[in-house]
Amino acid sequence: MITKRIIPCLDVKNGRVVKGVNFQGLSDVSSPVELGKYYSDCGADELVFYDITASAEGRKLFTDILTQVASTIFIPLTVGGGINTVEDFDRVLKCGADKVSVNSGAIRNPQLITDAARRYGDQCVVISADVKRVDGVFRVFAKGGRENTGMEAISWIKSCVDRGAGEVVLNSIDTDGVKKGFDIEMLDAVCNAVNVPVIASGGAGSQQDFVELFQKLPKVDAGLAASVFHFGEIAIADLKRTLRDNNINVRL
Repeated sequence: MITKRIIPCLDVKNGRVVKGVNFQGLSDVSSPVELGKYYSDCGADELVFYDITASAEGRKLFTDILTQVASTIFIPLTVGGGINTVEDFDRVLKCGADKVSVNSGAIRNPQLITDAARRYGDQCVVISADVKRVDGVFRVFAKGGRENTGMEAISWIKSCVDRGAGEVVLNSIDTDGVKKGFDIEMLDAVCNAVNVPVIASGGAGSQQDFVELFQKLPKVDAGLAASVFHFGEIAIADLKRTLRDNNINVRL
């Protein structure tokens, strides 16, 4: 039986970890290097590092901080933000990333997914989709949730997987930072459309939210969260024990 993964997310802006609500109102949290080491030491299964303003600011990802984070952790690291070319994949992987997450870069140039998967393998390419309901339709947003692309989300995500993305991170803008639970409806639609691992992101507020996520959607491979971990509202070790007590297979 495949174990479910618990993944903290570091949203990094100007070299600091920040967090907001519905992708708005960012506040300073901590050093990404210190926080990354903390999560690696306390039982996280993976770590995600997003340079959240790289795409909107039209620049490359901060590699110096990324290198420091990668050198202090002993769990898989997924990195995203400002990934627009295969050379960006190469640069980030050489800094210590295990997987590379693409969002706005893939929207501009879907061929990027195909080219990166051919060079580095499907398992290295993660499609990160920021999705919000617009008039009842799931729409893809770009540039850190700032720009509505007009694309229908489920068909977009499926096309990315068909091109070679080996994993999907679904970020629900509607539930991001609200702490009322994961977006079960949106996640269910994605899980039914693709046959690669799906990571749920946006909405975790309690241990029970993770329990409900995995019980309601057994196809979901991992739960990703930020503020509830950053601010000590949920301890990863406690969460994993709760999941195990609810017959959800995790690595303790």
